[in-house]
Amino acid sequence: MRDFGNKPTAFGGMVECHPPKEPQLTRNLLSVAILTIAAITSRPAAQSQPVYAQHGVVASANMIASEIGRDVLAEGGNAVDAAVATAFALAVVHPSAGNIGGGGFLVFRGSNGETAAYDFREKAPASATPEMWLDENGQYSSRKHHSSHLAVGVPGTVAGLHLAWQQQGSLPWIRLVEPAIELAEEGFPLSVSLARSIGFALRKMQPYPAAVAQFSNNGVPYEAGDVFRQPDLARSLRLIAERGPDGFYKGEIPRLIAQDMAANRGALTEQDFADYRAVRREVVKGTYRGHEIIGMPPPSSGGIAVIEMLNILEPFDLAGNGFGSAANVHLMTEAMRRAFRDRAMHVGDPDFNPDMPVERLISKSHAAQLRNTIDRDVATASSLVGFEWLAESDETTHISVVDRDRGAVSLTYTLEAGYGSGIVSPGTGFLLNNELGDFNAAPGLTNDRGLIGTAPNLAQPGKRPLSSMSPTIVAKDGELLMVTGSPGGRTIINTVLQTIINVIDHGMNAQEANDAGRIHHQWMPDVISYEPTAAPPDARRILEQMGHTLRPRSSQGAAQVIVVEGDLLEAGPDRRRADGGAAGY
Repeated sequence: MRDFGNKPTAFGGMVECHPPKEPQLTRNLLSVAILTIAAITSRPAAQSQPVYAQHGVVASANMIASEIGRDVLAEGGNAVDAAVATAFALAVVHPSAGNIGGGGFLVFRGSNGETAAYDFREKAPASATPEMWLDENGQYSSRKHHSSHLAVGVPGTVAGLHLAWQQQGSLPWIRLVEPAIELAEEGFPLSVSLARSIGFALRKMQPYPAAVAQFSNNGVPYEAGDVFRQPDLARSLRLIAERGPDGFYKGEIPRLIAQDMAANRGALTEQDFADYRAVRREVVKGTYRGHEIIGMPPPSSGGIAVIEMLNILEPFDLAGNGFGSAANVHLMTEAMRRAFRDRAMHVGDPDFNPDMPVERLISKSHAAQLRNTIDRDVATASSLVGFEWLAESDETTHISVVDRDRGAVSLTYTLEAGYGSGIVSPGTGFLLNNELGDFNAAPGLTNDRGLIGTAPNLAQPGKRPLSSMSPTIVAKDGELLMVTGSPGGRTIINTVLQTIINVIDHGMNAQEANDAGRIHHQWMPDVISYEPTAAPPDARRILEQMGHTLRPRSSQGAAQVIVVEGDLLEAGPDRRRADGGAAGY
């Protein structure tokens, strides 16, 4: 067990524990050709204290939503109840990614160890084809692919949350949706960051009058402190509260959206909505240093990739090398590039790719084969055999929940781009996704400009696009240890990987694990992007001599991490983005 100082708790008072340990400066000697240089680690400071709770806790991208989820837990609801209430609240207070017009994934682990994965990824309409992103001249059209009504998939959030609640929840459905209805009807004061974010997004919404009306004050951008009310959204939420999925997938809402689609060359129809179903799937499981890793299966690539990378890294002494050392950055990069190549070659919607080699990809033997191709002193060179990638938006959001009985939910959902497509169909009050942009561009269209044409992720009727969302739960000796997940497009996979390594290998608490610097590599482009504290200058010099190309970035991801420490829960909300927070009791 890790030691901490006296802990302020979410339920009042202090918990006496041992004094906090000073952060260690670990030195790692790494041979690069004939050069040996010491790499000094950059572990977060000891004052990175998490939020502590005894009975239950919720961490999300908005403190208002976290408190709503916390209240559900305090009322006797379980982790799924709290996740549902938090998700609906985020659809009101975090409109850039919280949604009822998008989709995502939920990983559940019950207090008895039962696991389930809920897939509510958006689906392509019945009219979809692999060539739907080509223009009349047969040329790829980025606008059609990402910025049009054609890019909107059938939303899955409402169906997915309801299915998880139906199978695992305990409180009445209407109780879980009511707080979001109240927020939308009565409004809430805009924070500085949210007012700025909405103001910026209005540029994107200009072609869509209903969106401008929804997110402006009679055409004038909102300012911080203004009360933001959304009556059309409240009306849609009330239909969902009263009728469940039928309130969203049948009747007025799909009729209004289908009318908007028909008027703007979109593809969704009322029948596409009526045909949508969320799916319960089996989680993917792996092990890492005696811990059980529980992840999301395809069409998410996250569970496979995280387990594959941990398998590759398991024999290496990451703790001994030290956080931020050149040795660790090199090894993690090599694991990342191999997992991302496998992702492109093999992973897609399982309903359309029944022969995906999932068990092989997450096996220890496959990891051993890949590990044998890693040179400890020299970077592997990526090539176009592994492809460059189309952009995948950072604007996703994540919820982590643990309840009194140590049931847990890891839920990641999204509109794809920030504020999705920017489209609000008149009368509905919510943003639609542009998720079909996650399908590959066209058959065989793979080139060095970033287009991909591999078969597993080409558009087809009713197909779900490949995703990087990686909601993950970690257990040890049959007991819950950790819940983690993050937004960030393809960086999600590597952000989740590093939060797990930070807790298991580096002994960090939940907040330290989240505050620690992050790196990212995705096979192509062959570049390590890094937050400054992830790789100190000495380590970067070594890495460049090994043949790596490095590129700084200001931030990566916005994870929500919960760690079980004895009888207490540690929640570490990500401080990279404003408005987020954890609430426990």
